[in-house]
Amino acid sequence: MPDQIHISDLLLRTIIGINEEERNKRQDVLINLTLQVDLRAAGRSDEISDAVNYRTITKEIIDLVENSQFQLVEKMADEVAKICLKDDRVQQTTIRIEKPGALRFARSVGVTVERTRDDFSGV
Repeated sequence: MPDQIHISDLLLRTIIGINEEERNKRQDVLINLTLQVDLRAAGRSDEISDAVNYRTITKEIIDLVENSQFQLVEKMADEVAKICLKDDRVQQTTIRIEKPGALRFARSVGVTVERTRDDFSGV
């Protein structure tokens, strides 16, 4: 299994949904992501220059989600994946986004997507 960086339970608020009542106020979204990265160089050197800066990635995700509007969780997941793949060292990313309380009787509804840079070539 490749090395991985995990960012868990990033709770943000955004306008998301297709129904008018969903688009009238910000809703919580819960984001979990995994970055597949070769961590050996950073592990050997203990230098930040050899590591993927997950703080920078997280800040970009926060900025995107909190300052954008989406109709579909799927679109948000693709946009988050694009941010994660900006760093050439990230080989693949898995994004899970949940909308807590979106369905009655369910804690949340969500999607999980796996993306590589090839998924966005020519887009």
